[in-house]
Amino acid sequence: MKKSEMFGFSLEADDRTEEEKSQNKAAQKPGGLASALGLSMEAPKAPMDTDYQEEMEASKPQIRFNLNFDKGIRGEEQPKNKGDSQTFTIDKLFEAVASRDVNKLDGLHQYLHQNMKKLSDSLYRSYGKTALMKALLHLRDGKNETAELLIQISEKMGDIKEFVNAAYTSNYYKGQTALHIAIERRSLAYVKLLISKGADVHAKACGGFFQPQDGPNFYFGELPLSLAACTNQPDVVDFLMDNEYQRANAKLADSHGNTVLHALVVVADNTPENTDFITRIYDHILRKVAQLNPKTNLEDTENRNGLTPLKMAAKTGKSGIFSHILQREFQESDIKHLSRKFTEWIYGPIHCSLFDLASVDSCEDNSVLEILVYGNDVLNRHQMLQTEPLNRLLEEKWKRFASQMFCFNFVVYFLYLIVFTVVAYNKKDGKPPFELEYNTMGYLYVSGQLLTLLANLFFFIIGITEMRRKRPKLQTLLIDGYYEILFFGQAILFLVSAGLYMCGQEEYLGFLVLSLALSWVNLLYYSRGDRHMGIYSIMIQKMILGDILRFLFVYVVFLFGFSAAVVSLLIEPPVRNHTVPVGRTRLYGSAPAEDCVKPTFRNISYTTLQLFKFTIGMGDVEFTEGYQYKEVFYVLLIGYIILTYILLLNMLIALMNRTVETITMESSSIWKLQRAITILDMEKRLPLCLRRKLRCGVEKNLGSASGGDQRYCFRVEEVNWNKWNINQSKINEDPGRIPLPVSDNTPIRTNRGRSWRGLVTDSSRQRRTHESTEMISLSTTPV
Repeated sequence: MKKSEMFGFSLEADDRTEEEKSQNKAAQKPGGLASALGLSMEAPKAPMDTDYQEEMEASKPQIRFNLNFDKGIRGEEQPKNKGDSQTFTIDKLFEAVASRDVNKLDGLHQYLHQNMKKLSDSLYRSYGKTALMKALLHLRDGKNETAELLIQISEKMGDIKEFVNAAYTSNYYKGQTALHIAIERRSLAYVKLLISKGADVHAKACGGFFQPQDGPNFYFGELPLSLAACTNQPDVVDFLMDNEYQRANAKLADSHGNTVLHALVVVADNTPENTDFITRIYDHILRKVAQLNPKTNLEDTENRNGLTPLKMAAKTGKSGIFSHILQREFQESDIKHLSRKFTEWIYGPIHCSLFDLASVDSCEDNSVLEILVYGNDVLNRHQMLQTEPLNRLLEEKWKRFASQMFCFNFVVYFLYLIVFTVVAYNKKDGKPPFELEYNTMGYLYVSGQLLTLLANLFFFIIGITEMRRKRPKLQTLLIDGYYEILFFGQAILFLVSAGLYMCGQEEYLGFLVLSLALSWVNLLYYSRGDRHMGIYSIMIQKMILGDILRFLFVYVVFLFGFSAAVVSLLIEPPVRNHTVPVGRTRLYGSAPAEDCVKPTFRNISYTTLQLFKFTIGMGDVEFTEGYQYKEVFYVLLIGYIILTYILLLNMLIALMNRTVETITMESSSIWKLQRAITILDMEKRLPLCLRRKLRCGVEKNLGSASGGDQRYCFRVEEVNWNKWNINQSKINEDPGRIPLPVSDNTPIRTNRGRSWRGLVTDSSRQRRTHESTEMISLSTTPV
């Protein structure tokens, strides 16, 4: 144990002059009144490095040994400024290593030895940055000879470990060491040199710059191994994980609980180039870990949010790496247990595969399926659900139990609508609540009311539960749909109506009919059961929340603006005639006169209604007779018609046409997502025993006879014409026929020209060659 560790402090030599010390104290002096009031601002953020004037940190309080104390005792005058060329300050060291000139460091070792200094002393650090870090930041063609010289000198001075493991101390770059910089500079040689000298392979760069945040940042998992992996350096990864000095532990996590695999998921961006290198380095690390520690399963490690790399890829919408992890298959026998896909058999273009359902199926808590289906933050989840085996797994759930439950729910809801409509239609006149009639119709009426009340109480409770669990957001309503909110609104309207009914308020009828109308609109929710009706419903939902909502916002502005202008403009003329007390009719003689009050354009509600009629082409301009300033009114009216009837309506039509064209490309996947939400909602309402009984998949032993590997898998059969010739060697089934050899006696059929059958066959083959050769589901593609 070192003395500094034993006593809790270290002693450093100090050869600075009194003038230099006073300058440093002046730099540390607090800022007067502002500091006294606690209003002093933080020190400016120094850059990681610069080619210009370095922003040095004021030296911190440290126990130092003054080398000039004897001169003060003897009364000798100390030099104000040391002009000795052999004196090495931090500025001189930084300048020398930045210029990559080893000649400027001549005499450094002698100076340090004579003055009992070390390169790891605090006087040679600025915000924790040492001359070695500065040298590594100024590599040219991967080389800076001053770095090797500094390491040699530090090794001779006996502080090599402190020197190579020195880290930044500023909050922004805290924890970064020379090893991080060497890896970022892609210098395997310096990585090997630093680790051979005792560099810590588990040092964590945890400053703000290395954390996921708003603004410029580079999050790579804090650890050197994660940095090498995220910057696509497999050779550095291999050396870090397998060297004779200190091996990096791949299971070690950063401050967020993320391992190197989590870090790779974070830096993925779904572009083809990025996905290619991320998947390669991901598999490379898995192979390396399996080689070094065969019993270690790195993919099962969860971070602080309870997410494995697969779940994190689903949570963050990283579709490229997500698809790779789900469908990864290793052919090597020693690492085959790391696969999540196992080819069961191949016959021609047909591939039958077993997919591992661990962490995928909704039978487990916080499964991948639940993350994607209920993840409002994952904007591309409707596309990720098309990845196998998720697509076929949801289809199997729909066929096994969800379709029957969905049809049953539809029948029950339709019966509820009939009862609700009959009860509302046979409403009673007068002031509620009404007395019970003790007859058959009275009993039926009350029974219908109670049944409707119970149904809406159910919708209200389910609505609160689902919204608390899903927490829907406005930006995701276009994808998830908003029928749950409509059902909740329907229930609230009915409960308000029931409350007013019990309080004897006749206004209950208004809320009742609104709830009835909304209940019939919610019948469209069950269009999810059919593909074509579901897609049609999605288009309606998107147009309402998208184009129509924006149109209404602008239209309401124009409507009320012009209505206010018309009301302020028109002045009614004086009344020219008087009402006769008794009126006469042509057929029936005299009749009692009635006060006939005609609404005028001084009433803003009437004006708004009339201008709305102009929007739909039903306006009438006869009302201007007898009013002043008719010319100005005509100008307002023409401007209103141009802006609304001509401009806004035609823009709405054009936007809706564009929306239909856009939705057509992804409406199928959105419909499948909405149906998946329905499937999982119904599955959660099943008892636990039924959920286990209806679970999709099969339990298989995927290991060898000597060692078992029991997993719950889901079988998927796919068609892949692209691998028809590649996988010929895997066919082990007897096709049932053996081709006969052609003998000399075999009659040769002469070419009789091209028949219609041949033309059709050739054309079908030509079309087939132009089709995509990706994996396609067997159930949707004819073989």
